Amino acid sequence: MLHYEIIPVTQFQQNCSLIWCDETMEAAVVDPGGDIELIMDAVQRHQVELKKILLTHAHIDHAGATAEMSTTYHLPIEGPHKEDLFWIEALPQQSMMFGFPSVEGFVPTKWLQQGDQVTVGEETLIVRHTPGHTPGHVIFFHQKTKLAFVGDVLFQGSIGRTDFPKGDLNQLLSSIREQLWPLGEDVAFVPGHGPMSTFGEERRYNPFVAEER
Repeated sequence: MLHYEIIPVTQFQQNCSLIWCDETMEAAVVDPGGDIELIMDAVQRHQVELKKILLTHAHIDHAGATAEMSTTYHLPIEGPHKEDLFWIEALPQQSMMFGFPSVEGFVPTKWLQQGDQVTVGEETLIVRHTPGHTPGHVIFFHQKTKLAFVGDVLFQGSIGRTDFPKGDLNQLLSSIREQLWPLGEDVAFVPGHGPMSTFGEERRYNPFVAEER
């Protein structure tokens, strides 16, 4: 079974997630934006073995600690999609712009594409390419537990910003409707910020994407 703990990090309170397989106790960290000590405290508390980093996209609050964690703990980096390369290369500038500690760019061990799979121990998550907030944004879906990690695509009652470079509102709405909704209304999701919700709740009540019934 896949387990998880949400760890809010950085001044933006970004929902970094520690996820792990209870059969192997192998773990991954999704979107380590900063506050490495908080992430490693959770690793030690759950007595799991951290094996990799998974990234939904390369904005500073989601990816700021990636290079340091990868180097320090010898962790491969999976994701995001290669269209976010320019955001990775701009991480040092992002850190200055938003008042983050100085960070370095990195090269992912593996770029992810639509339909790829990532593993955490014996658990498998499906990758969906969901551009709009950033062009290389991806989400991770665990089918057995009907749980998705959606970064900044969708929030409770809102959607991701599209006023950043290469953001596109129409593309984001298409990503939500074509990549998220088909996964099922009973899917719970961890957004990049704020409380969890379900696709069904957002499909009905989110003012940005609600559908008439």
